[in-house]
Amino acid sequence: MAFRSRREKLRSVLSGPACIHPGSVYDAISIRIAEDLGFPIGMFGGSVASLAVLGDPDITLITLTELAEQMRRMSRASALPVLVDADHGYGNALNVRRTVQELEAAGAAGLTIEDTLLPAAFGEAKTQLVSLEEGVGKVKAALDGRSDPSLVIMGRTGAASITSIEDAITRAKAYEATGVDALFFTGIKSRAELEAVTAATRLPIVLGGAPEDLSALEYLARQRVRIALQGHAPIAAATQAVYATLTALREGTPPKNLKGLASSELTARVMREADVKARSADLLGLKK
Repeated sequence: MAFRSRREKLRSVLSGPACIHPGSVYDAISIRIAEDLGFPIGMFGGSVASLAVLGDPDITLITLTELAEQMRRMSRASALPVLVDADHGYGNALNVRRTVQELEAAGAAGLTIEDTLLPAAFGEAKTQLVSLEEGVGKVKAALDGRSDPSLVIMGRTGAASITSIEDAITRAKAYEATGVDALFFTGIKSRAELEAVTAATRLPIVLGGAPEDLSALEYLARQRVRIALQGHAPIAAATQAVYATLTALREGTPPKNLKGLASSELTARVMREADVKARSADLLGLKK
């Protein structure tokens, strides 16, 4: 299978002894840069997907089709293994099954299914969770929808910051029992909470955002954390760069005086110009 090697690389990270930071990616350019810089895996977050595709906040307005198509574009551009935030699976357990099928076909190395109630319920300002039973059903559906056994499926819970760390542990143990490959936690606030999670579970752990107290990779590795997210700074940096450049142009700055632009060498490397020229010479009879 074309994408199996990418999935096996993600599995090697999860089965290894170290904790790594993924590169936050969201399009063909960002994933190629992350690959060239040596990031072992990429992370395609739900918030950056919504921003990159729709320009909207992370309130579940993006569709499965849009998410999968953006993943497909990145898979074409780079062989970097990508872990996809598949949110709640875009519906009930049957929708989760379809979500897995689409993201698997789009080249994702792995994906997370979370137990957050999405979209937000009418009249509820606070984030809510689905029931434990529904969460388990969704994770089971994700596993049932997988046709490539190397595809990584993670059970994700935000219970630590929504209900309690005890609820997070209960949910994690239930998801672990379904046969998922790893557990993804958001909202862990302290070393004590992480150590409680580690003691109660067996699978590799992924942390989605954590306080400064949980930033030391060596400590995280000892707690069986294999992937620790660092937020999504690249898309924020790109947004600021585009804003600053367009502002300067609007205010009359000549293009030759603009600051902070990618060099022609970097641009050529990102667009794989040398490969395209070699291909053109071989297939179109053009001079190299």
